[in-house]
Amino acid sequence: MKALVLKAYKGFAIEDMPVPEFGPDEVLIAVKACGICGSDVHGMDGSTGRRVPPIIMGHEAAGVIAKTGGAVTAWKPGDRVTFDSTIYCGQCDFCHVGRINLCSNRRVLGVSCDEYRQHGAFAEFVAVPTRILYRLPDALPFEHAALVEPLSIALHATRLAQVSRGEAAVVIGAGIIGLMLVQALRVAGCEQIIVVDVAPDRLAVAAQLGATATINSANADAIAEILWLTNKRGADHAFEAVGVTATVDLAVRGVRKGGAVTLVGNVTPKVELPLQIAVARELTIRGSCASSGEYADCLDLLGRGAVQAAPLVSAVAPLAEGAAWFDRLYRKEPGLMKVILKPTEQQP
Repeated sequence: MKALVLKAYKGFAIEDMPVPEFGPDEVLIAVKACGICGSDVHGMDGSTGRRVPPIIMGHEAAGVIAKTGGAVTAWKPGDRVTFDSTIYCGQCDFCHVGRINLCSNRRVLGVSCDEYRQHGAFAEFVAVPTRILYRLPDALPFEHAALVEPLSIALHATRLAQVSRGEAAVVIGAGIIGLMLVQALRVAGCEQIIVVDVAPDRLAVAAQLGATATINSANADAIAEILWLTNKRGADHAFEAVGVTATVDLAVRGVRKGGAVTLVGNVTPKVELPLQIAVARELTIRGSCASSGEYADCLDLLGRGAVQAAPLVSAVAPLAEGAAWFDRLYRKEPGLMKVILKPTEQQP
């Protein structure tokens, strides 16, 4: 099969790779669409330590079952599917209580680190266990289904925060996760959704998708604007979708006394925290990791149009052009958001 392989940091090649082997409880999927995630772009230069070459990246994908393992009965070739990016074991204490994102033996598709190497879906085929499979709504295009993973991250974060109807929320960072957070908050019934970013084009998309106010922090005092929009009270919730000190600081300062800050972005391993503000204002600060069973609800939201994927897709391109698109994303080309790569069709 053809696969886009990260051969060296910042160095990609289309290579012939063996079709993945699959076990009795697994299926082989012909990949129809796979999105380039921000974590792939951040990882391609080695800065995250989670994409050690050689590795086939890619975990935001959808496709058609090509073959099934001998013990598989609920799925058949031709089924249109997507799958969780996290391969959880189903046996550990966290899995037993439904916190599959915290699985003690978790592997993430398309990740290569000190603990494991798990090839992903920038390839014609990928093999996954049936426990992470989800059936696609009939009318949902593969290109849109590939965005279920970032939507699941956003929905998981809003559910962890226990957002209530009528509340005010600030979303800091209008990348794909931030824009999915806007839509998840709208579905949850937030009365105010304030989005902060430095890119005018992304703020415009945020407004299109349901933000009630946008703030360009490159030329405005974001805290002053948030306070003005919330009658000097601060927001009930802040969702930080970047992961650097400046944006975490903004999230903490942007919520009311007793408010909640949910940390979703993690582009850097360490940040500084305004501790005295967090303590004196009795804030709840939590991390939100991946998703934990939200895929089915996300597919329903996408399938019935309650959440939109189309405004987030900048380009759909052949897998063979993947290296060029990675380079454009890495250079932060203006106006470029989600790029979907499509492998050629091949018989396994």
